[in-house]
Amino acid sequence: MEDPAYAEADRDIAYLHTDTARGVRLQLDYLKAEQLLSDHGIERCIVVFGSTRLREPETARCELAAAQRAAAALPEDAHRVQALHLAEQRLALSCYYEVGRELGRLVGTAGDPHLAVMTGGGPGGMEAANRGAFDVGAYTVGLNITLPHEQYPNPYVTPGLCLQFHYFAMRKLHFMKRAVALVALPGGFGTLDELFGALTLIQTRKVAPLPVVLVGEGYWRKVVDIDFLADVGSIDAEDRELFWYAETATEIWDGICTWHERNGTLLCRRDDKISREADETRGV
Repeated sequence: MEDPAYAEADRDIAYLHTDTARGVRLQLDYLKAEQLLSDHGIERCIVVFGSTRLREPETARCELAAAQRAAAALPEDAHRVQALHLAEQRLALSCYYEVGRELGRLVGTAGDPHLAVMTGGGPGGMEAANRGAFDVGAYTVGLNITLPHEQYPNPYVTPGLCLQFHYFAMRKLHFMKRAVALVALPGGFGTLDELFGALTLIQTRKVAPLPVVLVGEGYWRKVVDIDFLADVGSIDAEDRELFWYAETATEIWDGICTWHERNGTLLCRRDDKISREADETRGV
């Protein structure tokens, strides 16, 4: 029968995309990711946020050299001058790509197959953290999102754990569901959205406390003046203790480990053999 009304509901693609079926789509967005993460035994995650525009240092150096040549050839061109300025800034921030990559490596060598690095699955800072875990053969998760301008997943996410969401809300839910720490590399609106959404959940006690680390104190103090918010009463003074700043991957990881030890909460169950290898790598 040709009448689309006769089609079984779960086979009626047109119906599944209607406003009426939005609840079903939300449920599917949640359930598929939950099933795949559970199937892989992922219980806890170090969640890393960061800009898609964060460059690997070598890439940033090449882009700067190209921008310098272009600006030198036509110094009166305002667009080329601006491009040169941006290339200089991106090179300055590229050190945080290496911080993210090293953090991923430290998490990956912690010795717990149920602890994974989780990112938004895209390029830049997300790629860096996934790449570090990938380098040492550890599980690495990417929660990608469907966008008008396609965001392709980075190549360092474990096959079977590169997930795509339609709804930002379901993606954020999965960022928080298994998080045992949140790490924010320098980023823009997307990173700010994820960071402040998480801080709000912690502040309002909708989720249990967990460590939040802002990487690059100089960057983050320019982006948001937390002291001002506390000074004018927009947040409580103690809300400034919901996060801390760090500069290196070792500072981040050691801080997260210390936080969990102090609070008596589970970060990782260490496999002795893997842990010894990790300690030797770190010179412990």
